[in-house]
Amino acid sequence: MRQVLATLIVPCFLVCGCDSLRFAPGEAQKQSAWLHNRTATIAADTARDEAGSEKLQALTKLSQLQSRAVTSHYGLPKEFPQADTAEEILAESNWQLARTALSESADRPDAWQVADNALELAIGICALLGGVYGTRAVRFLKQAKVKSKALQEIIAGNELFKKQNQAAALQFKEAHKAQSPQTRQIVAQIKT
Repeated sequence: MRQVLATLIVPCFLVCGCDSLRFAPGEAQKQSAWLHNRTATIAADTARDEAGSEKLQALTKLSQLQSRAVTSHYGLPKEFPQADTAEEILAESNWQLARTALSESADRPDAWQVADNALELAIGICALLGGVYGTRAVRFLKQAKVKSKALQEIIAGNELFKKQNQAAALQFKEAHKAQSPQTRQIVAQIKT
């Protein structure tokens, strides 16, 4: 059972890492995506109405089409910003909305919290399955959770040591040269 779980869980984290995990789009991001579509639509209309070059008209039309995919991916907001005219779109509140959405889009879940939640979910599923294998799996996953917490604390302590003892940092790195490539990769992913 341990081998099956390790075979499924560990490669998933090693291959995927936690960089691909993101929070679901928030209201500001949904509003910004919808506003982007409105901006692209009005820009395309303006390029056409003001007899812009064929290239400008084609670019704004393509931008309008591309922005629909973004809006569809993010979903519609609960409240729609005022965006019927170019003046409404260019309001300071929409500039602030765009800055907020940009800031929120960089947020990522904490890798340790994701791992902890995944282990809790697995423990819950195994407990529901019950039986001998379920009990063994729960015991194994609880142990994995404790080891994960210990690894987190060790890495945090090592980083603090290197920061406080700059002179010993090279010796510290030298001492870890014997680590396997897999261990180095895991530690590097955990530190980011």
